[in-house]
Parts: sequence; C-alpha cells; structure tokens
Amino acid sequence: MRARFPDFRLGNVLATSFTGTLSERHGNAVERIPTPHRLVDWLAVNGLAVDSSTTAQLALARELRESIHAAATAAAIQDPLPATAVQVINDRSSQGRAAAVLTSDGERRWLLSSASCVEDALSVIAADAISILAGERDGKLALCASPTCQAAFFDTSQSRTRKWCDMNTCGNRQKKARFHANQSTSAK
Repeated sequence: MRARFPDFRLGNVLATSFTGTLSERHGNAVERIPTPHRLVDWLAVNGLAVDSSTTAQLALARELRESIHAAATAAAIQDPLPATAVQVINDRSSQGRAAAVLTSDGERRWLLSSASCVEDALSVIAADAISILAGERDGKLALCASPTCQAAFFDTSQSRTRKWCDMNTCGNRQKKARFHANQSTSAK
C-alpha cells in the first residue's frame, strides 16, 4: 500500500507552483515532495515526466525550490534578489539540456535528454523562474495574504490585485475565518 501524501497545489505558473510544494511556511509547514518518488509525481503532473529520482536529486530540487521562493519573495517586496538564490537558479538553469518542442496542436512541450534526467526538468523550472524574475512575462510577483502561508505567486489577474496564492485553500480559509469571527461578534 502506498503512503498517502498531501495533494499538490497546482497553478498556471511552473516556477511558483514548484515553490508551492512546501506550503504553510509560516504555520505548520506541509512538505508535498517528501520523497524522491513524490518529486517524480509532481514533475509528471507538470509535463516534465522522468522515470525516477534519487535522494540527491530531491535535495537539488528542494534547494532550487527554496532559492526560487527567496528570490520571488524579495522581488514581491521590491528587495534586492539574494545572491545565493540567484546563483542556484542560474546553476540549475544552465546545467540542463531540455529542449522546447512544438506539438501538432500548437503547444509547447519539453523534451528532456533522458527519462532519468531530473536535472533537465529542474532546468526548465529554473528558466521559468528567470523569465518571471527578469520581468519578461505579463504579471507581477506578490505574496499570499494568509499569515501562515505568505507564498510567492505570480499574479496575472487583469488588475494585479490578487491576495491569495490559491483561492481554494488560503483565500477560502481566510474568508471562513472572517465569517466565523463576524458570527461570534454578532452572537454577543
């Protein structure tokens, strides 16, 4: 029987979705890729399928995740990007050999150099982070308004005023808390 892991939080932006594999960073942290096999699962869901992952590759993935999170957080609050985070992102980006290919449906897919090359998948994630951090994409980095989450996310809403990394989790939780607080106040 397989162990039950927390569900992935999937978004439309690869790099910030990857940082969401560790959620509730300022509360009871939830690690969504606790094992190498779970990293394989996350990569597959995001179009970067690999056959397997090692403990060392999981460590590289987590280092990249934390570097993207640190850089995205700094960018969201308009602080200088941390040099160590930038170095890790650049290293991961340059060490892969993934290629973008066009499908007959007109969609971009990633072709990894081999089915066991987690490093190629990490290079795609790092390159996505670079495009966001460099301001090449239409949107802005923001931090989740949930005090226990504060995840960095890429806001592509028309007004660029989104408050939550995910409305179905953080936003819903905050709205419920406000509702219950208002109910308690009304009952007094």
